[in-house]
Amino acid sequence: MSLVSGDLMDKILIGGVSGEKEDGYQYLKLAMGNRHGLISGATGGGKTVTLQLMAEGFSNAGVPVFLTDIKGDLAGLSQPGDSKPAFIARANDLGIAYAPDRFPVVYWDVFGEQGHSARSTISQMGPLLLARILDLNDTQEGVLNIIFKVADEQGLLLIDFKDLRSVINYVGKNAPELRQKYGAISSASLNAIQRQLLVLESQGAENFFGEPALEISDFIKIDREHRGVINILSAERLMRSPRLYAAFLLWMLSELFETLPEVGDLERPKLVFFFDEAHLLFDGATKALLGAIEQVVRLIRSKGVGVYFITQNPTDVPDVILGQLGNRVQHALRAFTPRDQKAVRAAAETFRQNPSFKTAEAILSLGVGEALVSMLDQKGAPEIVNRVLISAPTARVGSVSADERAASLKTSWLSGKYDHRIDRESAFENLRAREETQQAPAKGGLLGTMGVLVDIFFGRGDRKRMSPAELAMRSAARSAGSHIAKKILRGVLGGISK
Repeated sequence: MSLVSGDLMDKILIGGVSGEKEDGYQYLKLAMGNRHGLISGATGGGKTVTLQLMAEGFSNAGVPVFLTDIKGDLAGLSQPGDSKPAFIARANDLGIAYAPDRFPVVYWDVFGEQGHSARSTISQMGPLLLARILDLNDTQEGVLNIIFKVADEQGLLLIDFKDLRSVINYVGKNAPELRQKYGAISSASLNAIQRQLLVLESQGAENFFGEPALEISDFIKIDREHRGVINILSAERLMRSPRLYAAFLLWMLSELFETLPEVGDLERPKLVFFFDEAHLLFDGATKALLGAIEQVVRLIRSKGVGVYFITQNPTDVPDVILGQLGNRVQHALRAFTPRDQKAVRAAAETFRQNPSFKTAEAILSLGVGEALVSMLDQKGAPEIVNRVLISAPTARVGSVSADERAASLKTSWLSGKYDHRIDRESAFENLRAREETQQAPAKGGLLGTMGVLVDIFFGRGDRKRMSPAELAMRSAARSAGSHIAKKILRGVLGGISK
């Protein structure tokens, strides 16, 4: 049986099923695309190809996609497929035509090397995720919360590492006064946070914190052919800092959850996320963090967002999260040890059993490109698991050359928006201005301070050469001048200007 595009208006073709299915095909229904999913299996079993196939399917259906590219194997989505004999043979086996295709792609990179810079600010990240990145204990995390609270109450904007360090130093210097309001602030905890910042900085993480910060809405785009844009995050270097990788993904989910409106169940998702190496999201996560992840995953589907985790074994995902993943694709697992055998049994038990075969035995015998698949039906209930030959992707499977990537970035509609860092006035500049203002009387006495005020207020001197303290004093002087002018005007005009 051959498939044409009209057959797939409300579903994505996953592959062919041998046996009892009427039309012989396995689909993912778009209306169930926001019910989340899982792609699991041992290395080399075909998880990446399945991920690419599903990403292509969502894009063709007009659904934007975000995915992480751990090894560079998914970058080829921007290029036409190269008609590999194995893929053509697989398409023939499934009774469908193989036509090479390319997809609208935007490349992203936390380090700004392989794509547009993907940044957040310290304030946006928040103390919970930042504590995880820094691997802080409970006491140190408590002190970090105090640091954020002080910055918030004093209007100190935390954008990058130097801002955070400035507030840490401020808290350390004023610990006796702050202790009365917030409790104990140990110098040991402050020093530990500073040391962990140095470790993270040595891994290049300072590139992630800054402005312009990523606007989540830039992920949700459709091209002129009404296909969803596929956003690919280069994660080859990012994986060297697993905690940063995990926190970045969780931050994006949280931003989506807070930004997008409630839409309920749609005919198709507004956005789909694929998170590779999903176990990194949960390794070492505190109970509070796991609870936050569960809440976001459980509730974000009402925002029209589907989340798909890719990992080697379903047991890598906590049960409270696993229970939220309705669309399942299980590639082969190997059972060389008693622990492996237990993992296979656990994976088999997560499916609705098919009487035609034993699920645990099938998991061990799957070949490359085969998988056990169970999707949600139109009522949201899991279908009986089927043994499926996964369809072939139509874009290139593999990496792109440096020239191909550069050409894609040059023609990207986001070219220039995130490529140049902006360093505006924030906590670092404000605290330095405060300190210099406090030191000004000691340096020049009253006359010296008045001289600085006169220079600033009447505009003498080069503004570019002014210190942050002078800039702050100019702003204060202007405000005072404006206030005085209004009082004079009210007196002259008899209060008309009130």
